[in-house]
Amino acid sequence: MGETLRVGQVLRYTSVKDPSEPTIDGYANFHHTTHADGHKRALLESGINGMAKVTVNGRPRRPAILIRSSPWKAGSEQTPWHDAFDMDNGHVRYFGDHKAGTTKPTGTTTGNAALLEAFEEHQAPTPEARAGAAPLLLFRAVSRDGRVKGFVEFCGVGVIERAERIVQWAGHEHTTFTNYVYDIALLDLTAENDQVDWDWITARRGTAVSDQDALAKAPRGWRDWTKRGHSALPRIRRRVAKARITKVRDQRPAPGSPRHKDLQFVYRQFDERKHDFEAVASAVAARVLRGTGHNYREGWITRRSGDGGADFVGRIDLGTGLAGTSLVVLGQAKCVRPESLVSAEQIARVVARLRRGWLGVYVTTGAFSEQAQLEMVEDQYPIVLVNGTDLARELRAMARDDHGDDLAACLNHILYVQGVPVAHRRPEEILLD
Repeated sequence: MGETLRVGQVLRYTSVKDPSEPTIDGYANFHHTTHADGHKRALLESGINGMAKVTVNGRPRRPAILIRSSPWKAGSEQTPWHDAFDMDNGHVRYFGDHKAGTTKPTGTTTGNAALLEAFEEHQAPTPEARAGAAPLLLFRAVSRDGRVKGFVEFCGVGVIERAERIVQWAGHEHTTFTNYVYDIALLDLTAENDQVDWDWITARRGTAVSDQDALAKAPRGWRDWTKRGHSALPRIRRRVAKARITKVRDQRPAPGSPRHKDLQFVYRQFDERKHDFEAVASAVAARVLRGTGHNYREGWITRRSGDGGADFVGRIDLGTGLAGTSLVVLGQAKCVRPESLVSAEQIARVVARLRRGWLGVYVTTGAFSEQAQLEMVEDQYPIVLVNGTDLARELRAMARDDHGDDLAACLNHILYVQGVPVAHRRPEEILLD
């Protein structure tokens, strides 16, 4: 692997354009990172910078288009538009280079022409045609050390979803002019640790490198898009929340492993005793929350029916005296087949029961769907999720600590300690204890 660009990385872009120094002023040198022997410099002199086309097997191929947004110019007479970068959700709205006073037809300015051509490539119906399409590498100017020029932040790799012709205002006299605006999807680079290998772009600049050979060096998201087109975008779009998602397969113990056997044992014990499982879930939730340093107090198990959406109640105490407060914790326990998935709707029902300042805990022998986790992260649900693997791990640790590694004895002890459920107490009464 050669030099890489990392999403969020700030690079020094100097007018000297000397590629010999890896860093300048403590920042990665853009011209060093993007240097390739035998090729012209990669540039960010304009907003839209299309690399020179090369001919491969008798067809033209543009290696890439480098896009630069300068927020500090937004709203000026020269740059009346405001580009929008939503990095968390993988969307960029970028305005073309037609300006008030430009005499050329709207779509024929250098930048718009390059992006409209790329847009047509990005709409290609076959993987073979998309393999030659120009990727967009997006940057935005940032200020450092009081300087607004000479620094750029790498924002990722994109494909154009939509191109729209619009009318804009400009100038002191508020004249109008036509331009294009582009909706760009940023691709997920999680598999590459948010990095792009510049060797990919260098390969695309080689006249002897086929589209397929160059594609082998591309990020996984770009390869998936090439194969499936825009139908793949919902799955491969960059979403920061995805970094906090645990794959379903990683929530399940390996078949035949000790943890798998423990989980199966727990499920068999409580499949027909769902109410008893609530006591086990309460004990596991207490261990998980205390393990993160919280002062957690178990409350009670709710009655078998009419529990209002909560199976157990607890409390977290923060601080002491006048500097302290307490938070109600509502717990949900679901003893289901370990192969089962907890849906987003099931988690949302628990969250709907939470009042301001309350927390939720969801303990299950199954796993949480990726969509459920995504909604939890994006909507910032105040809830802790304990899947089957975590449940088995915590119970085995409890058995090892206090019951001679006897899991059955551990479960029986938990049921004995919990005692008789309190049937008619409201969750907020935990604050009075």
